[in-house]
Amino acid sequence: MAIQEKTVEVNGRAYRTPRQPTAVICFDGCDPRYISHGLSAGLFPNISKVISQGFYTIADAAMPTFTNPNNMSIVAGAPPSVHGISGNYYLDKKTGKEVMITDASLVSSGTVLAALADAGVRVAAITAKDKLRKMLGSGLKGICFSSEKARDATLAENGIENAEQLVGRATPDMYSPDLSLFVLDAGIKLLEQKQADFFYLSLSDMVQHSAGPGEALADQFNRDVDQRVGRLMELGAVVGIVADHGMTDKCTPDGKPQVVFLEKMLNEQFGAGTVRVICPITDPFVKHHGALGSFVRVYATGKISPEVLMDAAARIPGVALVLDGKSASERYEMPIEREGDFIAIGDTYTAIGSRPDEHDLSGLNGHKLRSHGGLSEQPVPFMVSKPLNKKYQAIVEERRIRNFDIFDFALNGPA
Repeated sequence: MAIQEKTVEVNGRAYRTPRQPTAVICFDGCDPRYISHGLSAGLFPNISKVISQGFYTIADAAMPTFTNPNNMSIVAGAPPSVHGISGNYYLDKKTGKEVMITDASLVSSGTVLAALADAGVRVAAITAKDKLRKMLGSGLKGICFSSEKARDATLAENGIENAEQLVGRATPDMYSPDLSLFVLDAGIKLLEQKQADFFYLSLSDMVQHSAGPGEALADQFNRDVDQRVGRLMELGAVVGIVADHGMTDKCTPDGKPQVVFLEKMLNEQFGAGTVRVICPITDPFVKHHGALGSFVRVYATGKISPEVLMDAAARIPGVALVLDGKSASERYEMPIEREGDFIAIGDTYTAIGSRPDEHDLSGLNGHKLRSHGGLSEQPVPFMVSKPLNKKYQAIVEERRIRNFDIFDFALNGPA
């Protein structure tokens, strides 16, 4: 490799620059049950090699278990309280307006990607969704583009042009498995052409929202991902694989969506205008889950105290946990400035929304409602294609691994 080996420090952690090409894949929505099923069903000949020849464990994702907070945690190597992103959507307390996070303006820390690039490592960060690309690319001098906007990539904005020509096909549809496969194929092409040394390849969870382990759509997608993992290893890359969150059916036993519309229920109990519920899962890419997850922030907007509302919310079947904003911030390492008066987390099989008119479930198209955001989706697969050195073997014995340890393990951990 052309770069000189050195160490960079980011958010209190030290990272060695890669000694060989290194690719970290964020396998969005890859619940551990996909891995266990895929191994038993023979879907993962290459991922099985990663596990048998390298390292595999179950790690904990950051809370809430949504895409933005966890991707940012992975690239920052730190929880949301450090980098500032705790959802896709939040309430600006100063203006009272609901705000979609579409850029890096709220990112409050550096990233490992930017630090590696500043140290001379050629970095390529490729995401499925463009809104995520803008956050992950904060301060990054390197290649950074999304498959969603591949046709629009420019040297000035993305460090690359002609991305469609690079991959050999057109920009994918947002609701197709190819949105993720395009990310992996772009990384493979850049590695084949030796245009980058370190890759962060962040996929979409469209398939996981639509199909569970053993369903045809999920099985074929997992075969396709596995084939590309094999190609990265063939090209000499250390491969790290982690998920940003798991995925669970949010359904009744007969398969119907199981949803607590918390704003509607509390306003009916205490009077109109009593509460406002913000669903941090909300983004423009919601056809497959109706903006329903298992974690919401609640704001008292009437005369009823937060304590009374919390007690009422905690009594609703399907609500597993209610915490005041300060306690939630401390327990789950989330930035206090974007917390509600309290949070509510659904149980394993329950999603929490605001009002029925705020959530369009017509896009499920016959699929079960599958989603994430709560504690049930915290366990995620975590693997590195090389065996660990003694220092990192000891770390595994000492504590529960977090998904945002993956850059540390991929860069510093191999024996």
